[in-house]
Amino acid sequence: MKVQFQTINQILDMGGHGFYVWSAVFVTLTVLIGLIVRPLLQHKTVLNQVSQDLAREKLRKKTAGEGN
Repeated sequence: MKVQFQTINQILDMGGHGFYVWSAVFVTLTVLIGLIVRPLLQHKTVLNQVSQDLAREKLRKKTAGEGN
């Protein structure tokens, strides 16, 4: 196996294609992280909304029961 790059500067430069390569890596990682984090945050939001809806319904039933 032959090592393509000898120094960090060569790795960052990538034979003159460094800007394209590293910007593509950055965009890809940003999208992948977003695809992981966004559903987790949405799940937490939905759970909070369901919890609030259940509490509201419980209070509504309790209030309706006292009105009789």
